[in-house]
Amino acid sequence: MNLDFRVAEIVRFALNGLFAAGIHFAVLSFNLRVLEMPSAGLANFFAAWFGIAASFIGSRFFVFRHSEGALVSQAMRFLASYAVIACLHGLLLYIWTDQLQRDYTVGLFLAVMMQAVLSYLGNKLLVFKAA
Repeated sequence: MNLDFRVAEIVRFALNGLFAAGIHFAVLSFNLRVLEMPSAGLANFFAAWFGIAASFIGSRFFVFRHSEGALVSQAMRFLASYAVIACLHGLLLYIWTDQLQRDYTVGLFLAVMMQAVLSYLGNKLLVFKAA
């Protein structure tokens, strides 16, 4: 695999992440403004699933281009890896902010960077790995 291909794949990964975040935000806004859901937390919970679905579809067909794999198997590995990453994300923010008494915005930035790296590696090596 050459360097140009890797860079292109990372760019596609970043674009897919931005697109999925946009879907998440759009559904969250729809839930709060149009459906007038009284709880932002609940509205966000439902919106997150749309963002996750967009991320999975984009990763499968656009980023890693491994649509020949078993859909259910890939989806299960994708969800499992994201569950682990979400726990690590929360743990890092808990330690950084609650235990070390550091600024939560810096902790969030660090957690998001960790999440992006682990998500890319997890998707590439575990979820959408080449046969």
